[in-house]
Amino acid sequence: MTGRLYGVGVGPGDPELVTVKAARLIGEADVVVFHSARHGRSVARRIAAPYLRDGQIEEQLVYPVTTEDSDDYQGEIDAFYEECAARLAAHLDAGRTVVVLAAGDPFFYGSYMHLHKRLAHRYEAEVVPGVTSVSAGAAVIGRPLVERDEVLTVLPGTLSADALVEHLAGGDPVAIMKLGRTFPQVREALARAGRFDEAWYVERATTGAQRTAPLSEVDAEGVPYFSLALLPSKPVQRPTGLGEVVVVGLGPAGPEWLTPQARRALAEADDLVGYVTYLDRVPVNPRQRRHASDNKVEAERAAFALDLAKRGRRVAVVSSGDPGVFAMASAVLEVADEEQFADVPVTVLPGMTAAHAVASRVGAPLGHDYCVVSLSDRLKPWDVIEERLEAAARADLVLAIYNPASRSRTWQVDKARDALLRHRSPDTPVVVGRDVGGPEESVRVVRLADLDSSTVDMRCLLLVGSSQTKVGARGAVFTPRRYPR
Repeated sequence: MTGRLYGVGVGPGDPELVTVKAARLIGEADVVVFHSARHGRSVARRIAAPYLRDGQIEEQLVYPVTTEDSDDYQGEIDAFYEECAARLAAHLDAGRTVVVLAAGDPFFYGSYMHLHKRLAHRYEAEVVPGVTSVSAGAAVIGRPLVERDEVLTVLPGTLSADALVEHLAGGDPVAIMKLGRTFPQVREALARAGRFDEAWYVERATTGAQRTAPLSEVDAEGVPYFSLALLPSKPVQRPTGLGEVVVVGLGPAGPEWLTPQARRALAEADDLVGYVTYLDRVPVNPRQRRHASDNKVEAERAAFALDLAKRGRRVAVVSSGDPGVFAMASAVLEVADEEQFADVPVTVLPGMTAAHAVASRVGAPLGHDYCVVSLSDRLKPWDVIEERLEAAARADLVLAIYNPASRSRTWQVDKARDALLRHRSPDTPVVVGRDVGGPEESVRVVRLADLDSSTVDMRCLLLVGSSQTKVGARGAVFTPRRYPR
């Protein structure tokens, strides 16, 4: 009784994208077959490695030539496949189950098909499809590949530039395979067809060496064979003037502090605008453009975002915490009040503000009336800040103090402490929260008299209790909701 032949697709690179059936057949096979170049490394075998077992026979089929180093490439490759088919036939005649591994899908530019043509009429044969690099490429750039009545065209980069231009003329989605040495002529064809700017480059999709970029940014030097150019489905174009700006609060730290509403706005945006540190907290989406800037250019950042929206872009301006609390919402709305931006819609989405995050770590110090003050004197004079601190202290309000110190501002904490001590007991509890929700989080409670400016920086927030704020028996800090009459 003869064995059975399987052509098994193992997908584009990630072993977790191997199908359940493929994994089972690989593990059960008597003989596992894979192709490689003369260097001996096999992409397909590397993908399948987690599913192999001890004792299996491995047949490595080493390509003898490439198109660059042979005057009779087709003749030599035909002879190679005749030899390979004979090797596999010997196993099949002996009753062994033979699995031929194929990167991607066996019948999608796959080497297995040459063996199938030579063996399938003589032995039982089955092809197990796999995820193609085209599907993987669309997935990793986060763009629909083809929709509705669009027609997807798959082209080999080995076509002449003239032939590529002819196929590209239609305007529908296109995938161009087999780049490597063909990359310069593919670039030329895309430029001649007027489609250069819509093309994406995807290299080794779903692997640890994955790389994606607009094709216009890719240098031809070093482009590997396992890469492709994608011209995905075109996004719906909004008419000029129908863009918008959404100011999004990211919360104080990681993604668990992000609201579903904010997450959706970030996902739908065409452009992300923000201070580089906050922008880095948003996962990269290749579909989007990211515009990072310094922390001290709020008005310029707002004008830039509004101008993008004026030209039809959907823009998310990212802000730490809640964008309406000492953050970007005011800056955007102030600039949006100019006549040139009168038709640009602006929406503000709330986020968890640092005061509430810090308060939650110790209990409920904001359980009664409180006020919020920034110690930064960059946008308002210190005498105004000190006057407000004194007024809040006289009114016996709990204070949430933002921006207490920075590298260039080291004295404000001491001045604020002294101003508050003129109206508050030295034993008033002060919560010092630093990097709450982040990897360096620390929260401590000190007496107002012991507040030390050397332990406070820009990543801190201070909560200063009122006369009623207590540290309970459990160590929790809270301000009772009832005020003495």
